[in-house]
Amino acid sequence: MIKFMKGFLINLQFFTALPIPLELPMDKEHLRKAVQTFPLLGLFQGIIYSCLFYVFHEFTPFSHLADTFIVWLAMILVTGGIHLDGWMDASDAYFSYQDPEKRLEIMKDPRVGAFGVLSIIVLLGCKFLFIYESTLNVEQATYFFIAAIPFLSKSVMGVLLLTIKSAKNNGLGSLFQSAAKPRVLWIYPVYLISFLFLVMLISKDYFLVGLLILTAVCCLFLCRRKAVKWFGGITGDVLGASVEGTELILWMTVWLLHYFVMG
Repeated sequence: MIKFMKGFLINLQFFTALPIPLELPMDKEHLRKAVQTFPLLGLFQGIIYSCLFYVFHEFTPFSHLADTFIVWLAMILVTGGIHLDGWMDASDAYFSYQDPEKRLEIMKDPRVGAFGVLSIIVLLGCKFLFIYESTLNVEQATYFFIAAIPFLSKSVMGVLLLTIKSAKNNGLGSLFQSAAKPRVLWIYPVYLISFLFLVMLISKDYFLVGLLILTAVCCLFLCRRKAVKWFGGITGDVLGASVEGTELILWMTVWLLHYFVMG
């Protein structure tokens, strides 16, 4: 259990901007536990966003636009923009329309190109729209959606990491991949079932959360296929782009549900 907690703290150090003033071990066993707690990291982030929205929506005089902006901004600040960086690098590489080897070289370039800038504007703009309109009519399910989206995107990240070959032998993705095997993912379905069961106990809208899980599975297969086709495998940037892309599609799904299912 101690190694499990340390693995979670490693994730906080690597994938968030939250200060963790501890010197944590980076051996394979602890990195393996870190991979196993990717979904818990996402759930932790989702709970922060959900609680933040609840507090500002229920207890402050701020407008709904301001509430949305605060949650949207928190999603950037809590992660430190680490996945956004991967989204921009992967966008620059993809829109170069080169072969996978050349795209990997482009992702190594610390400079951001025009396509990276345009892609981040589109990503953040769309996400803001989806969050704003999805939370206009706040229901109990709204808070579950906010918490579930990073939980599911980090689950997708973990599965991609351990089920696709690495495109290069260095970097953050390769570090975690070298420490764990696909069999450690047995705990991910346990997380999903437990989360869905908890939602079933609290809300009648559990089938909507189930639909969100199904959408995340579709994102997983899409990302698996495109990562190999476009980049020749997994890198840290590709994983970051996959997290951001998955979250965007999940938010779009929630947005569409509010229009056509929840009314």
